[in-house]
Amino acid sequence: MLGSAIILCNGISIGIILFQTAVIAPTVFKGLSAEQASPFLRLVFPKFFIFLALVGVIIGVLSACGGDTVHMAVGALSSLLAISCYLLIPSTNKARDEGNDKRFRWLHRASVSMTLVILLANSISVAI
Repeated sequence: MLGSAIILCNGISIGIILFQTAVIAPTVFKGLSAEQASPFLRLVFPKFFIFLALVGVIIGVLSACGGDTVHMAVGALSSLLAISCYLLIPSTNKARDEGNDKRFRWLHRASVSMTLVILLANSISVAI
């Protein structure tokens, strides 16, 4: 039972990341101007990272209850990286607002990289 719930949570993390990158982001950038897209994305991304962090906590708790240290580590990693991404949002927004493209690209790349690690960790976790 716990194993199935953990896999379900891994799948939720994978699904939300893929949905965000394959559906939401392309739709926003194709359908909205930069002036319209920015406020929308500034509302969506904090919720995206909070949701990923909460799912990671659930994975960690379920894994701890079952004594599964591998999946517990995946949950902890997912939560910590999602929280880190969440904490980068104000600096990323400030860099964009100030036209500091170099800093914005670095912060955005860091956030994307951490999100990819969350995706990979949860994908590997399903296979374990």
